[in-house]
Amino acid sequence: MYSRAAVGHGEDFVHHVGCLCHRPEILHFTNRINGDLTRRGFTAGMAASILSLGLPNFAKAQSTATPEDRKGKLVFTNFRLFDGKSTVLTDGKVVVVDGNSIVSVEDAGGALPEDAEHIDCGGRTLMPGLIDAHWHTMLAPMPLTSLMTAELGYIYLVASAEAERTLLRGFTTVRDVGGPVFALKKAIDEGVATGPRIYPSGAMISQTGGHGDFRPTYELPRKGGDISRSEELGAAAIADGADEVLRRTREQLMLGASQIKLMAGGGISSLYDPLDSLQFRPEEVEAAVQAAADWGTYVTVHVYLAEGMKRCIKAGVRCIEHGQLADEEAARMVADNGIWWSLQPFIEAAEGNQYTGAQAAKQRQVWEGTDKAYAMAIDLKAKIGWGTDVLFNPKGTANQGRMLSIMTRWFTAGQALKIATGDNGEMLALSGERNPYPGKLGVIERGALADILLVDGDPTEDLGLLADPEANLKLVMKDGRIYKREV
Repeated sequence: MYSRAAVGHGEDFVHHVGCLCHRPEILHFTNRINGDLTRRGFTAGMAASILSLGLPNFAKAQSTATPEDRKGKLVFTNFRLFDGKSTVLTDGKVVVVDGNSIVSVEDAGGALPEDAEHIDCGGRTLMPGLIDAHWHTMLAPMPLTSLMTAELGYIYLVASAEAERTLLRGFTTVRDVGGPVFALKKAIDEGVATGPRIYPSGAMISQTGGHGDFRPTYELPRKGGDISRSEELGAAAIADGADEVLRRTREQLMLGASQIKLMAGGGISSLYDPLDSLQFRPEEVEAAVQAAADWGTYVTVHVYLAEGMKRCIKAGVRCIEHGQLADEEAARMVADNGIWWSLQPFIEAAEGNQYTGAQAAKQRQVWEGTDKAYAMAIDLKAKIGWGTDVLFNPKGTANQGRMLSIMTRWFTAGQALKIATGDNGEMLALSGERNPYPGKLGVIERGALADILLVDGDPTEDLGLLADPEANLKLVMKDGRIYKREV
């Protein structure tokens, strides 16, 4: 959705990476990865290299957000509670965390565990970790041109650094809807790297010429079994016909996808497809839906156009990404069938003028449809999710919290906050048996996973507080471990 224009990553970070690359073990690591790419492809090569070269020690050395070592229970006191289920704050509660779970939410004044550490929150707001339901861990922090030309080791270093910053912005969970994120997810889960929980889709499955087809035209026609750079990276999988869609879907499930992402309509940043184009025939969408259902999970689709939404809903998809060009019939189908509508606040104030020519015209068409889409979703009481869809834009990644604050154009601050916590947590549960983190997310309640933020102020009154996490987030906890603490 965002600009492809090349934007610097920061001189200090580039200098640091450049110095690291002269170390013999890193040169060996990079050469091994590049060899693995040639033989087996991006994801498999990265996984093999990580396991065989002992990357954990290197990755840990780069982390600046080392979680606190803690044993026993932790008790939060003296706060106002946003629980992710209501839209207002509650006073007079105590929250107890043991291990990676919230074990109790009790009225203040009772007996507290004697063997626990206590944190006095100073009257601030205690709330669940934020969830970005449309994120691209590997693709967001680099321009497209860099992704298509950079060495694989560098891509992973950049993505890992951005994952840490994502967590420190208060986003303890992301649903990654396109990109080769499996190895980084594994590293984060094992404590090798620092970042949010990741619900991975793997490669975006696209038809030839669709929104996920990044090939230059000189690579056409496709020759035999040749694959493009974006397919080597694991960013996209090009499939034409139900059998190819079935195969590509099964490949992503084999790699560990928690949900499948199809490109079912035109896009803004892509060069070839009109915004109003229909992509994938009904039988192709049905092939992906059936394969995902056979593995206990679901398909979500990139689509703006009303006719594309209707086709996909009839084929059995469970979630719509975008949908800014929906008509009333499509919106009603979303609501009546219990489909999740993962909308993004795409307006000029949020994004600015990033494109020229045909791409700029497509972007403006989406902006003009955003207000209407939100109005219909609210009026019909559809299940609404929220995400940012930052893509190929290293500057845009820092705007996650600001993109959330723009939701007050259509909702109260409390309603928007509930969407980005408890509601998004319900959406993630669509993964069913493929849920990589069984347990409740996005809520503060007994038995929920301990993803907790402490905000200096009241975000149900001023959602803009979350746009400046460095100043206003006083504590960031994920999975019961504290990564930032200023109380």
